[in-house]
Amino acid sequence: MSWRTVVVKDMAKLDYNMGFLVIRKKEGVTRIHISEISTLIIESTMSSCTSILLAELMKNKINVLFCDEKHNPCSQLVPLYGSHDTSAKIRKQITFSEDIKKQVWTEIVVEKIKNQRNVLKERKCAESADLLQSYVEEVQFGDVTNREGHAAKVYFNALFGKSFTRSGDNPINAALNYGYGIIVSTFSREIVVQGYLTQLGLFHDNMFNQFNLASDLMEPFRCLVDKKVLRLSHDSFEHDEKMQLVSLLNDEVMIDGKKQYVGNAIKIYVRSVFEALNEEDVSLIKFFKYEL
Repeated sequence: MSWRTVVVKDMAKLDYNMGFLVIRKKEGVTRIHISEISTLIIESTMSSCTSILLAELMKNKINVLFCDEKHNPCSQLVPLYGSHDTSAKIRKQITFSEDIKKQVWTEIVVEKIKNQRNVLKERKCAESADLLQSYVEEVQFGDVTNREGHAAKVYFNALFGKSFTRSGDNPINAALNYGYGIIVSTFSREIVVQGYLTQLGLFHDNMFNQFNLASDLMEPFRCLVDKKVLRLSHDSFEHDEKMQLVSLLNDEVMIDGKKQYVGNAIKIYVRSVFEALNEEDVSLIKFFKYEL
């Protein structure tokens, strides 16, 4: 089972040889077996990759992220086909009814707000946590009253202060965006592996967003990034802080009665969402359990 998150932060040449990712740098050569790698993050724009390596990474369904000159994720390598019956699954995906999509989205919104409430409880923000609990109880079918949006405002103001906005240019937002980027890329990879299109969302439907469905499904997992960011310095966002966010995928959560790495929990959850959509039964969705 793959579990390593590999980060290339300096100039290097990446190649493939006999089942291994080979990283050549001035200091020497590092070899990592492909089967161990879950995610590869190439931070340095001075790095180069061979075509055979990229092909092997895709064959093994490894999540590959490329960063820009500021070392922030800017693109993702996604295979064209993730399952032997991709065509049949995509035809089915296109015909998912609006009713079941709204049912699933409603469950996702409720779970997201519950997790945000629990983060606030841990932070001893009792008043705001109680307000989020009231939003949980007020969520309507398809979240037509946008309890998700109202909850987000209360949540972030309680965590980072009433002057905080998600559009601000500051280390907190830089950290949140970096962590969310890693999470959404992991969801995108898993959606493709399951044989579905990331462009066709349940709620998100931005014509310029290739990852609408990943943006939908990741919502309950955002709180895991938020908790990490709360522990970081809010004065700067440099390499050390980024590595703490990268390690998120190897943290453990409870899902389906067992402890799993976050990366594996995402696989279990995504698979269960597609089962719920195909069977039109939201009780099949397996959310991770937030532990206070």
